[in-house]
Amino acid sequence: MFPLVLLLLLSQQPVLPVAEGEASYYTVQSSSAVTASGERMRDDSLTCAMPDGEFGTYYLVVAENGNSVVCRLNDRGPYVKERVIDLSEAAMRALHHQAGTLRVQVYDLGKELPPEIRSLQRR
Repeated sequence: MFPLVLLLLLSQQPVLPVAEGEASYYTVQSSSAVTASGERMRDDSLTCAMPDGEFGTYYLVVAENGNSVVCRLNDRGPYVKERVIDLSEAAMRALHHQAGTLRVQVYDLGKELPPEIRSLQRR
């Protein structure tokens, strides 16, 4: 997802992370089948959980290994001290194929994605 980071870096507005720290992932088996927003939890969707933020907001998550993914906020969490975001299994696998936790920076993209990012976003 290198083009996403490049697009943000070339934009006219300064982009600062809203959170930095450890990310973890959760699955349907390890949590409730229904998210705090009322949606069904799906391991194959690119979604995330954060303690704050409006449901439906998109976030760019950039791992320390350079991989990135765009996720939509649909749940609350994480509930483990010092973790800044919980990712769906698909989102975590986009960042690393086997890691359980990763150091990340999280950027708020807002509720509407630019067409350039939308075309890259997996459904």
